[in-house]
Amino acid sequence: MRTKLNTASLFLAPMFYAASSFSWNTQNQYGTYNTTSGLLLIIGSIFWAPAFLTLFDMLRERMPNYASWGFLLAVYGCLCGGVAFALRDILTMIFNIPHHTMLTTLSQYPVLTNIIFWIGGPAFPISLLILGIVLARTRTVPIWAGMLIAVSGALFPVSRIPRIEWIAHVVDFMMLIPLAYLSWQMLLPGKHNLRSFATSA
Repeated sequence: MRTKLNTASLFLAPMFYAASSFSWNTQNQYGTYNTTSGLLLIIGSIFWAPAFLTLFDMLRERMPNYASWGFLLAVYGCLCGGVAFALRDILTMIFNIPHHTMLTTLSQYPVLTNIIFWIGGPAFPISLLILGIVLARTRTVPIWAGMLIAVSGALFPVSRIPRIEWIAHVVDFMMLIPLAYLSWQMLLPGKHNLRSFATSA
């Protein structure tokens, strides 16, 4: 069952992610998260759970298996791609650990780092990419909205790996626009789902 909090999370989750990219630690060459951007990323990741729940719930009747397993993968990506990376950079900054020291130390724990960072991290943009395509193909949402979600998922790693701020801002707003639009449509009186709206758009 969708609640107003779940629906509002469609806007809040990408909004906090977008805000976080304005507060990167640009004083070093790695562009890591600082305490402000890390906190915003963690808050955004919390809201992504109900946001994903809302989106996958829209597919539950047509694609129940994908809705269940896709949601699980997406939440895994939120925890590892968002919370874990944010906490890593926050703690590295608080305890004044050099970036190369942090990477060297993490490399001593390959199972942990792969599950949390190098596999868990990409799970978030992959989830967005696939979800956007499925939402568009099934006409569950307007095609333009589904495709923008998919493209933002595909470009999300490009916006984060090189830490180029303007690219991050563009991708973040590509993600924010369709989800904010869907949130607004769902919160309108009498809008119980977007199926009829999507087919007429």
